[in-house]
Amino acid sequence: MTQIVNQLLDAAQKRIAYARTVAEIEAMSLDVALDLGIFREDAPKIAQCAVYGNDRNASGFRFH
Repeated sequence: MTQIVNQLLDAAQKRIAYARTVAEIEAMSLDVALDLGIFREDAPKIAQCAVYGNDRNASGFRFH
């Protein structure tokens, strides 16, 4: 039972971190985003990689 609760808490924390990361990237000024080589439209893909550790998603977007 404790393991299930811990897994749910971990999933919830990751989801919060994902949502926060997406929001921060989307709110980033265009100048800063371009300086960092980030396209704000890629925020969900970048957040997925940052939070869940995936280097490739279903669309084939790859992080280097």
